[in-house]
Amino acid sequence: MPSIALVDRLGHEFRRPELLAQALTHRSHGASHNERLEFVGDAVLNCVVGVTLFERFPAIPEGELSRVRASLVNRDTLAQLARGLSLPEEIRLGEGEVRNAGGERPSILADALEAIFGAVFVDAGFDAARAVILHVYAAEFVGLDPAALGKDPKTRLQEWLQARHIAVPEYAVTAISGEAHAQVFTIECRIPALGIGATGSGSSRRAAEQAAAAVAYAAAIGAPGAAGE
Repeated sequence: MPSIALVDRLGHEFRRPELLAQALTHRSHGASHNERLEFVGDAVLNCVVGVTLFERFPAIPEGELSRVRASLVNRDTLAQLARGLSLPEEIRLGEGEVRNAGGERPSILADALEAIFGAVFVDAGFDAARAVILHVYAAEFVGLDPAALGKDPKTRLQEWLQARHIAVPEYAVTAISGEAHAQVFTIECRIPALGIGATGSGSSRRAAEQAAAAVAYAAAIGAPGAAGE
């Protein structure tokens, strides 16, 4: 069963805990897997993020809203948020996926998080799902700049730091796991001036750096004294 810590991190007490267990079950583990819940969660997530952007940015046209939403609900963002919830330790996988470090694969993490959103919706309705989504996405919405979302996380972070005369980040490989054909890289993005050390994983070094940069950016914009130019 899912850990109590995960339930606390989500901020939702399930009336039907089996829904959360199903949301965390990859198809490699068994027949009662998370794909149907993922289908529901994808729709709910797009609706919640779309309405939130509509309300927060009344002057932005439809095409721009679509672009910003796409940046917020794509696989990499979802995988980053899933890692923040420690989902790699919670997802139930078949033996083959476990051997290949499937719990770190961005696609599996993203699907599981969408399935969780779907499970909350099925368990308690739209308002509950909206509350969980906004809670999980809280850091993404802090200081959200629609113009910056067209840039990749490393570029966005570097420009943000340079604008504040802070040294650019350092990236270091901290782990490489999985078999040769399915390796997972773990990178730490360090910003000594802000005391930040953020970790990201991906199927290549570049993807892991981007994931780490996204986590570091979310930490940087929330760092005390970091908002000033």
